[in-house]
Amino acid sequence: MNDEIRDRPPSRPTDTDTGAESEAAAATATGTAPAASIASLEAAGVAHDRRPERVMVIVAHPDDADFGPAATIAGWVRGGSAAHLVCCTSGDAGGEDARADPLVLARTRETEQRAAAAVVGYEEVTFLHRPDGALENDLPLREQLVRVIRTFRPDAVLTMDPTVLIHQDGYIQHTDHRAAAMAALDAVYPAARNPMAFPHLATDEGLDAHVVKWLYLFWTDKADVWVDTTGTVEVRIAALREHRSQIREPEGLEKRIREWSGEAGQLIGTEAADAFRLVDIS
Repeated sequence: MNDEIRDRPPSRPTDTDTGAESEAAAATATGTAPAASIASLEAAGVAHDRRPERVMVIVAHPDDADFGPAATIAGWVRGGSAAHLVCCTSGDAGGEDARADPLVLARTRETEQRAAAAVVGYEEVTFLHRPDGALENDLPLREQLVRVIRTFRPDAVLTMDPTVLIHQDGYIQHTDHRAAAMAALDAVYPAARNPMAFPHLATDEGLDAHVVKWLYLFWTDKADVWVDTTGTVEVRIAALREHRSQIREPEGLEKRIREWSGEAGQLIGTEAADAFRLVDIS
């Protein structure tokens, strides 16, 4: 999650800064996903039981997907879905030591993400090697994303909600998250389905246009569906533990993850859940 190590406040302004909570906040600062304050949502949740056959998660940094929809992906994979993770950067700016070698850090974080992806059940992980901390939604990135979308041909793409600048809990959405999410949306629609967009992908690489049916946006303040993750929260926690370079206090983070998942689950009457803004673009 990179620059949040220095800039990110605790997930909720009301958290105390003592004992285990302070450790959890510190762990959060090293990479915890921005989450809408689920307790502030006024309406009861809508349980969502669709399981896309092929799913792709597009994020900015190694660890974003595990702080995000890892429990949902693990559940879908258990049900038979195929999943592909795409990281736009390798997280080479995600550390506290300015003297660290970015290339070494990138290799470390890619290794950690591959290990975490194996825990979750992804079939494949792709790193696009874009600049960490300076990610832009430009045409070269869009082309890279269209290429992986047309190659894997997912039914659903999961990414951050790019419309959220400041979350209800006061967290400012990381610029890389916004860029990656906006690039993902632009790649999904209209580029991936438009045969006139990047036509050389079809003529030179055999990658024909592909229609993604659904977008699941996480880290959103406008959630409208909730996926039951009662049986897979432990998978999410285990995946997060693989990101050793980013997490100082795993026990505190585990507590926080359980709290967030539990609050989401309360809205649909389950022990745990993930919240999404669902966009049907079929």
